[in-house]
Amino acid sequence: MFGAGVGGHNERLGGRRRKMAVEFLITQEEIKKEPEKPIDREKTCPLILRVFTTNNSRHHRVEEFSRGNVPLSQLQIYTWMDATFKELTSLVKEVYPEAQKKATHFNFAIVFTDLKRPGYRVKEIGSTMSGRKGTDDSMTVQSQKFQIGDYLDITITPPNQAPPPSGCMRPY
Repeated sequence: MFGAGVGGHNERLGGRRRKMAVEFLITQEEIKKEPEKPIDREKTCPLILRVFTTNNSRHHRVEEFSRGNVPLSQLQIYTWMDATFKELTSLVKEVYPEAQKKATHFNFAIVFTDLKRPGYRVKEIGSTMSGRKGTDDSMTVQSQKFQIGDYLDITITPPNQAPPPSGCMRPY
């Protein structure tokens, strides 16, 4: 829960005047109910999204992001916080023609600084598949708590090695 002070009231306690803050609390559920505000891409400056890819069906190890090092397979994408997974998939496919095959599987993870201990953490956040609609296609990086400074790690798995889809997929 978050607290915020608003205004103030004077109250007499034991002959002394004391200012009290009127507080209100916002629960996590109330925050989640707020719809994402659309981003005006004409007026909002894009961010540089650092994307790391693998084609071995596994995300990079956390150790590969330690001590200022990052994996070599880096893409830098200029985009906005409302970029969808399907949109990012299309951009990755432009760079890697072998990923354009139908039924290629893209699994997304956020790599972020661990605030409780030194280093990074990896959190899987969704997946897409070339040539099929899926439940994660319209998810945005913002909706998955991505913050500027985090990295995106994407596994690219060819169709003949693709893991079973995690969400509901249907052909176009």
